[in-house]
Amino acid sequence: MKLQELLYKVNILKVFGSTNIEIPIIHFDSRKINGKALFVAIEGSASDGHQYIQISIEDGAIAIIVEQLPSKLDDKITYVQVPSSYNALGIIAANFYNNPSERIKLVGVTGTNGKTTIVSLLHQLLTLLNNKVGMLSTIENKIIDQVIPSTHTTPDPLQINCLLSGMIDKGCDYCFMEVSSHALAQGRVHGLQFSGGVFTNISQEHLDYHKTFSEYRDIKKSFFDSLHKDAFALVNKEDKNAEKMLEGTKAKKLFYSLKSLSDYRCKVLENQFEGMLLQINKVDVWVKLIGEFNAYNIISVYAVAKQFGFEDYDVLTALSMLHSAEGRFQCVRNEDDITGIVDYAHTDDALKNVLKAINAIRTNVESLITVVGCGGDRDKSKRPLMAQAACNLSTQVIITSDNPRSENPEDIIEDMIAGLDPIQNKKVLAITDRRQAIMTASKLANKNDIILLAGKGHEKYQEIRGEKIPFDDMKELKQSLNIILK
Repeated sequence: MKLQELLYKVNILKVFGSTNIEIPIIHFDSRKINGKALFVAIEGSASDGHQYIQISIEDGAIAIIVEQLPSKLDDKITYVQVPSSYNALGIIAANFYNNPSERIKLVGVTGTNGKTTIVSLLHQLLTLLNNKVGMLSTIENKIIDQVIPSTHTTPDPLQINCLLSGMIDKGCDYCFMEVSSHALAQGRVHGLQFSGGVFTNISQEHLDYHKTFSEYRDIKKSFFDSLHKDAFALVNKEDKNAEKMLEGTKAKKLFYSLKSLSDYRCKVLENQFEGMLLQINKVDVWVKLIGEFNAYNIISVYAVAKQFGFEDYDVLTALSMLHSAEGRFQCVRNEDDITGIVDYAHTDDALKNVLKAINAIRTNVESLITVVGCGGDRDKSKRPLMAQAACNLSTQVIITSDNPRSENPEDIIEDMIAGLDPIQNKKVLAITDRRQAIMTASKLANKNDIILLAGKGHEKYQEIRGEKIPFDDMKELKQSLNIILK
């Protein structure tokens, strides 16, 4: 494709050289250049692509997208100066793949908690309704039933557009994707045309990156600001930032809720470890998911399906067949009737939701033992909040390592414990080794007790000092509870 075609709709400040040149491939990582290519120089958190312009030229780059022009220009190279390389990359990637988001019904889901679950449920639901569906999520990317490993909550613009193009080639009519705050801040979804957006909720998260809560909230809001007038914006009415999210949107405004009047409402009639009985549109529906927070997820999924015109009976029937995403309130039970639950809750708000869901089901007879950790190289301010949430809503708490990354796991545990008062502290055991922590929880549990394993979730590894060590929470939990592995 010609460079001039790739630059369609890009905000351009200056051009040096010809745009009438053929571009066979696009890179924003100079290490991947091996022959003729367009190099997009992006200033990232770890490195600045502008420092690698000369290397990219030596390796074959024939055109460069920059925010800052080099002091010396090569007259054999085309330079295009733009205000934002991030945004330019999004538009260029979309043009390169013939704007696939305009040829598929694309729905983005954003918020602090629930993104992965909603995207997974929507993929399941529309598949059950006999559609070919794609999915972009934290756990995995999918084209119908083909699984493509996921490295980020939201892929980079080249990956997104490549995957969307692949979905269209396979006959997909719908794609559901998680839209993270990092992706919005870095322009990873810039240039995409969404048919709809869903807002779940917002609480303290990623303040190591966004610095303030208002900055984090406004980044989420920018997603809805960008929706076109023919799209829908579906928000959780019972989140206090719901109205804020919709202030600048041109899209059709819709609300979902459990406790207040809204466009789409759901009531929880029964709540058990086996599932919930919900009332949706005056119809009772049994679902396999558990907890009030999942009722919010279910009604948002129902609302999206209705926006696409699916029949009530078909949607409600399919809802009863859905199952939780991996690492999201997954339950097992051993011969002693000890219930083990794995959940990816990694914010204090998400952890509270899971614990409240468990406490709403259990009686005062059973003990609730929570095993929880916090990730390294992430927002430190949430660590004491996670420990407090666990102690306030559990019988016993074991604080352990999560993915410490480059940090000392003992230091992370100390940060968590530092926020506890003496009464909370009495509930706590600190066991650095995660495997040992899970085994200890299983030994402490008696008949009918409940073990919650939280904080890490679906990842099949622990990252310790840069090394990824195989570690599967569910596998470890089953082994410690003497549940036969399948």
